[in-house]
Amino acid sequence: MKMRNYTPVTEFLLMGIPHTQGLEHALFVFFLTFYLLTLVGNLLILLAILTSSNLHTPMYFFLGNLSVFDIFFPSVSSPKMMLYLLGQSRTISYQGCACQLFFYHFLGCTECFLYTVMACDRFAAICHPLRYTVIMSPRVCAILTLSAWVGSSVHASVLTFLVFRLPYCGPTEVGNFFCDIPVVLPLACEDTSLAHRVSVTNVGVVALLCFLLVLTSYTRIAISILRISSSEGRHRAFSTCSAHLTSVLLFYGPVVLIYLQPASSPWLDSMVQVLNNIVTPSLNPLIYSLRNKDVKLALRKALIQGVHT
Repeated sequence: MKMRNYTPVTEFLLMGIPHTQGLEHALFVFFLTFYLLTLVGNLLILLAILTSSNLHTPMYFFLGNLSVFDIFFPSVSSPKMMLYLLGQSRTISYQGCACQLFFYHFLGCTECFLYTVMACDRFAAICHPLRYTVIMSPRVCAILTLSAWVGSSVHASVLTFLVFRLPYCGPTEVGNFFCDIPVVLPLACEDTSLAHRVSVTNVGVVALLCFLLVLTSYTRIAISILRISSSEGRHRAFSTCSAHLTSVLLFYGPVVLIYLQPASSPWLDSMVQVLNNIVTPSLNPLIYSLRNKDVKLALRKALIQGVHT
């Protein structure tokens, strides 16, 4: 087909969550509540890490990075969603849609890498405690974090280029509350098989490799914990990993459902995206602070100092 016969699309229409007509105000309260919880919770985690010298360790360095990305991750879709739930325009520009897709995959992939690095950090701390400070030196931590950012940027750039190099000439209805590959790609006017294969392969390979590394790390960790003679020592070792393992399961579950399910359901996809984009980032501060005495103590000291100041 010759593109001169078509008028290129300049904006898309976000259709929101299917089958929720009449629930706009309830959804607005839901999104706003979890968005505020995400911002406040992750900012408090950052405050605790930055103000407490006891938390200036590799584990909390990576946790601080995770909190930063958990602040930005829901910001990709939540503000626009809340605006049109209040009656504002549902349209999003072509460039805005591309930006949503890029930052969603950049931030999501970075979190995936960070979870993997944090698993390796726990492996080094429990399985090689005497060499831990050498293995996870500040230089190594900085290189791992920078590599996660750069690798995620390349990953997101490739996906965004493949999706938006295709011509879009209508329809313009995006069947979700933000722009992502599964809902944008079907709107293209040309064959999307290459972009579809590469995107599924790319996302699948990254998620699978990271998950296998996490699984390998925790298998070795479990073996090491079982070798600890005292029950108190086993409990202490397990407690340092339980929060991270819970976050990993919450992160990978939606990814598998969204990109690797054989049959797609618009309503289920939207619900899973809500869990992945909105709910999980708000739960991470609770997961990492409720059973972590160091974080709670540091946060209490920081808040007391702030009140006194």
